[in-house]
Amino acid sequence: MTTTAVKKEGPAAVAPAPSVGNHLNNYWRRVRGGDIGALPAVAMLLALCIGFSIARPSFFTAGNLANLFTQGAAVTLIAMGLVFVLLLGEIDLSAGFASGVCAAILANVVTVLGYPWYVAVLAAIVTGVVIGTTLGVLVAKVGIPSFVVTLAGFLAFQGIVLMLMKEGTNISVRDETLVAIANRNLSPVLGWTLAALAVVGYAAVQLLRHRNRAARGLLTDPMAVVAGRIVGLAVVLGVAVYVLNLERSRNVLVVSLKGVPIVVPIIAVLLVLWTFVLQRTSYGRHVYAVGGNAEAARRAGISVDRIRISVFVICSTMAAVGGIVAASRANSVDPNTGGSNVLLYAVGAAVIGGTSLFGGKGRVLDAVLGGAVVAVIDNGMGLMGYSSGVKYVVTGVVLLAAATIDALSRRRAAATGNR
Repeated sequence: MTTTAVKKEGPAAVAPAPSVGNHLNNYWRRVRGGDIGALPAVAMLLALCIGFSIARPSFFTAGNLANLFTQGAAVTLIAMGLVFVLLLGEIDLSAGFASGVCAAILANVVTVLGYPWYVAVLAAIVTGVVIGTTLGVLVAKVGIPSFVVTLAGFLAFQGIVLMLMKEGTNISVRDETLVAIANRNLSPVLGWTLAALAVVGYAAVQLLRHRNRAARGLLTDPMAVVAGRIVGLAVVLGVAVYVLNLERSRNVLVVSLKGVPIVVPIIAVLLVLWTFVLQRTSYGRHVYAVGGNAEAARRAGISVDRIRISVFVICSTMAAVGGIVAASRANSVDPNTGGSNVLLYAVGAAVIGGTSLFGGKGRVLDAVLGGAVVAVIDNGMGLMGYSSGVKYVVTGVVLLAAATIDALSRRRAAATGNR
């Protein structure tokens, strides 16, 4: 008689983590297969910073670095909202003037009507929600193409701004809290504290993710790679906080000017919030599903119309936040707030950062990277004495290059089966 050995069930086998070399080889294969992510934006940003630093040493000073953050804040915030719309393969041409309408509401409520700053901020945000809901319903329920709806919004909101500003007046924003958003700085100690908390939080998330995947027997990144990410973030934040904490005032006896601009942690918090929504919630997965294939998503039980409406609401709400920051930076609101090149720069920031115009591909981080590229071009070329015309040409070329890279990478991904 033979006996059969019974294998006892135990914990799931832990998948061995690949070596650093294998990890890099896998990453390179993904890049060659068309999955390039934000690599072009990072390369552009590094190249531009190095080039401008060589051409103009004043580019990498504490004062100019702080100016870069405040200069690109409003565009970056609007671009964050546009990422959600672009993920569905839609477009919002009204985002710029939507931010202008919300800024005008803010200025009227706080200055003309005399309400507290928090009431004005709430009124501006609610206005953004109403605008986004209206646009979303027209696109999702009525079936009008987003290009037409938002183009009509672009024209209408421009007129509403003019009416709110009494056909050309300028309304000052003097509330100290609102002015501080884009014009004041954190104390050096608070800046270091927030940077340390950011590194600790990021390390906790990375290590917890690594442990959970290992416990489930899933493939994990090498611990050296995880540690490298944490150290890299710590170095970047450390250098940035150190430079921003340097004295930037030309006359210290009159006023001291140092510290991280208040708008920076605001952008960071919104980046973390929207990244969590897209990557860690069922709603985020539904957004990517609808952007990838709306019909397949509908058959899977996803409410496509609800998703379409919601992304326009998010976009216009972020436009409202961008309008608040713009009003804070200028200490006023005028009929040009949200106009000029705001929309073009915001769309350009999202696309340059790596968000696809074809839908289904993109991250909120793309808006931050792209916004940094746009701000660096505008700031660096200004330091070099180039005219606005040259800035527009260079920005347009960079945007075209980003769109070309996106189209080629999608074609490569389809050819290699990585789509």
